[in-house]
Amino acid sequence: MDKILKIFRKILPIYWAFLTYMLLKPGVENFEYPFMFEGIDKVLHLSIFAFLGFSFVAAFPKIKFGYFIQIMISYALLTEILQDEMGLGRSLEGLDLVADIIGVLIGYFIFKKLQRTII
Repeated sequence: MDKILKIFRKILPIYWAFLTYMLLKPGVENFEYPFMFEGIDKVLHLSIFAFLGFSFVAAFPKIKFGYFIQIMISYALLTEILQDEMGLGRSLEGLDLVADIIGVLIGYFIFKKLQRTII
């Protein structure tokens, strides 16, 4: 478990910085690709926030759930507000925030399930 802690304490800040950059960079025109479908952005939000939630709780496994969810919701809300305020082609979307929150919860519960299985 200590190895996992050390790995994720290194991965988390790098991933979080990369995620912040990707969420706040100017929006670009989406091209049609065969794998794209309506709502793919919500699936992406859910996925990237699931990994963020997993990474965060893996780096800090003793964090209380209340603190964890407050930090994650604050980050998700802040990035949505900043996207809207920066005026770079992105906007605040409530469904993105919902996908973000569901994603971090999925990441949290996957880690907790794996933690119980491994220990």
